[in-house]
Amino acid sequence: MTIQAELIENAAGRRVPAVVNGSETVPYQGVGKHQPQGRKSGPPIRISSDYPANGDKRLPDLETALRACGLADGMTISSHHHLRNGDKVALQALEAASQLGVKNLRWFPSASFPCHAPVVDLMEAGVVHHIEGSMNGPLGAYCSEGKMRGLGVLRSHGGRWQAISDGEVHIDVAVIAAPIADAFGNCNGAHGPSACGSLGFALADSIHADRVIVVTDNLVPFPCIPWQIQGNNVDFVVEVESIGDPSKIVSGTTQITRSPDRLKIAEYVACFLRDAGIMRDGFSFQAGAGGIALAFAAFLREMMREAGIKARFIRGGSTQVLVDMLNEGLTDYILDGQTFDLAGVESIGSDARHVPTSPFTSYNFNGKGNFATMVDAVVLGATEVDVGFNANVVTHSDGRLLHGIGGWQNCLFAGCTILAVPAMRDRLPVIVEEVTTLTGPGELIDVIATERGIAINPRRTDLIDATRDSDLPIRPIEELQAEIESICGGKPQRPKLTREPVAAIKWVDGTVIDTAWRVAG
Repeated sequence: MTIQAELIENAAGRRVPAVVNGSETVPYQGVGKHQPQGRKSGPPIRISSDYPANGDKRLPDLETALRACGLADGMTISSHHHLRNGDKVALQALEAASQLGVKNLRWFPSASFPCHAPVVDLMEAGVVHHIEGSMNGPLGAYCSEGKMRGLGVLRSHGGRWQAISDGEVHIDVAVIAAPIADAFGNCNGAHGPSACGSLGFALADSIHADRVIVVTDNLVPFPCIPWQIQGNNVDFVVEVESIGDPSKIVSGTTQITRSPDRLKIAEYVACFLRDAGIMRDGFSFQAGAGGIALAFAAFLREMMREAGIKARFIRGGSTQVLVDMLNEGLTDYILDGQTFDLAGVESIGSDARHVPTSPFTSYNFNGKGNFATMVDAVVLGATEVDVGFNANVVTHSDGRLLHGIGGWQNCLFAGCTILAVPAMRDRLPVIVEEVTTLTGPGELIDVIATERGIAINPRRTDLIDATRDSDLPIRPIEELQAEIESICGGKPQRPKLTREPVAAIKWVDGTVIDTAWRVAG
């Protein structure tokens, strides 16, 4: 479906839609340049006397609950992804909406996974109009091929909170999958047979949505302690047989790499933190859940042991490696946004030093500070980087939507941002002249680490000076690019894309930093 859109050029030189799904956009103006005005949004006033005096808010099924919420054509329904590829509730909610005959919904997930592929059928049937959240696999293909009737919108985890709290996205009905809950709606993600860790990504939904439904497969007598979501923000509670499969929290991207090249990258990054003086008593770091990032954390753990160094806190996504570091006394705390394996789930439910957090405290740009700027170093991945240190995490080299932004953009504000990437994928260079889709500006990216060498952003003269005597293979990024291209047989071909937008890429402040285009053919 061709979407006609007026395009304007933003401060990064990218052409972006002036209007997205009927709302005027603000083009990206540069890091820290957009200064919003106004007040935070809030839900309608509710009266406690309209709710059961005994606190029992249960309804028999999702269809009944959605009807009681007044779900209607064109509304926005939200869900969270803490159960990752094991989630069952988001699809159940959208299918219940279909049974009610509702059309043209905006689905607003904190992320989507392959288990949500049947949403394609709901878009074909007109139940879901478009998705504002990460899209991969069949959902990404559907959007990239221009089949979605509205524009997709990709936001970071912090950007999603910003959009909700600043009134950019109005949630009519939030559906929260809860591994443990009471009939009043208090719930958490850390306990029960379907435990998934934190429910932080659903917190904004529970605070700002007009109506909130908690769905649980583990109802306990009031009070459910501790509560990560407060029952005072919940309208209805629905019991189901299963909210999902927690074993599918773990995916192929949350396993330590076995590739010799990628292990070399991980070791280079750990050594860089050591040689640059970042690894010191009381420091902090964050690493993603990809194979290289997990291997980096394992290498750093050994270096910290040998040096007798202890971190004050580690930012999670928690994994077995981080839990082991906590248990070994290598850090005082894990500040956890989501759990990436079952070791993290068990830890967050039993150890007070393993603290669940939300995107508000961790990442929200339009707030009174957040954790991201307080982290000394962060290790992330990327699909592409360019010679200006700009990076792409949302599209393949062919321009197709690959996955969402997650917390990636928000993490760029750390003291030292390192992108750990293989020099090539499928014989295609990862370092390119210009990224296909701009997700993060180069001024915030400090180091590019590959198996063929490390490039430091010329802006970071302090890091260049600190590692001048290091044995690490530190090289100009242009030199790395030329070597990788010579191995791959030249520069990669540009993807074949039309000039028809299929998705808007938001920056952390709610401005539009780039556009994903319909793939040709």
